[in-house]
Amino acid sequence: MITEEQVQLAVDMIRRGLDERKLRAKLGEEWELIAEIARARIRAKDKFSRNDLWMDLEGLRYATHEVVARYRAERLGELGIKSIADVSCGIGIQLIFYAMKVERAYGIDIDPLKVEFARRNAERYGVHNIEFINADSLSRDTVERIDAEVIFSDPARPPEMPERRLEDLLPSPLEVYEAYKSKTDAFIFDLPPQMRRERVPWRGEFEYIDLFGALNRLTFYTEPLARVERSAVILPAGARLESDPHLEKVVEWAEKPGQYLYEIPQSVDYADLINELFHALNADIKMLLREKRRVLATGEEEIKSPYLKRTYAVVGVLPFHPVRINDFLRKEGFGRATLRISVPEGEYWKVRRRIEANLKGDRRAFVFQFGKKAIIAEGL
Repeated sequence: MITEEQVQLAVDMIRRGLDERKLRAKLGEEWELIAEIARARIRAKDKFSRNDLWMDLEGLRYATHEVVARYRAERLGELGIKSIADVSCGIGIQLIFYAMKVERAYGIDIDPLKVEFARRNAERYGVHNIEFINADSLSRDTVERIDAEVIFSDPARPPEMPERRLEDLLPSPLEVYEAYKSKTDAFIFDLPPQMRRERVPWRGEFEYIDLFGALNRLTFYTEPLARVERSAVILPAGARLESDPHLEKVVEWAEKPGQYLYEIPQSVDYADLINELFHALNADIKMLLREKRRVLATGEEEIKSPYLKRTYAVVGVLPFHPVRINDFLRKEGFGRATLRISVPEGEYWKVRRRIEANLKGDRRAFVFQFGKKAIIAEGL
């Protein structure tokens, strides 16, 4: 049984830069797993509020960020749910936060190490209402043991594929639904945000979550748990947009940038809620750019809103050429430039070095590309 003292020792040794030979000599025969737990803790410092959780590197990779776990648990709690089962619980973070809001919870995983980690993590958070089951979550024996109002599953994603499909997730939501549909019709599935909604065969809500300015999650709620068809949530601000088919269509496109740029969160774009966003902002703005990685609106007034990723003041519009951009930045006293453009892989730093050559000063410019023009902006 690996102890907390062993892991803390490994954390200290790794931070001091000691090599594997010294780790092996000091930590004993289980040194590799102890060292992996230590490395996972070091990497997880921004993901959880605790620094003493149990996980391997794979468990850390798939674990839900604590901010997201807390938000989804609070949403579940608002529905008055009394019990939930996580049928692929991993190291248990989302399960633990759900358990804080219900009377009874189940955590199922086929990997005994993950179950042990989840059990220890529940103790760390002071949660004691979870029944842990080390078994195949889809087996008949396991299904018969579960008595829960809601089934939650965060399946493992396969390596990058041309198109995300339910059949390729492990366990497949299709199989989870078939196994447990006799128990309940209330399911929550964590899905790849890139998945096309028409591939999901059930009625319900698609909730896209932005976390710290990046698209983080797509949570699908079957109909008994759904509020609307589509929603977008911006965390940690907690701003939420919901689809409303009755809203007047107010989205128009601009031919050129105004005095300000408004960066729209990816969750809003993926959820097709730009019209709802424009209504929420209630300002005279227009769309300017819609690309895979960035979506921009523009207007003549400074807008600060939790529904926006960021607002920029436009300081210049000029032909998109690295030398011309560099000249402009030097004259305006910019010392750094962040490119918000789509460039071929491996070209980013080549272009950025040309744009940033010999810049001096404290100001940071954000460089956008609009057609053949460069938009130079400053974050507010």
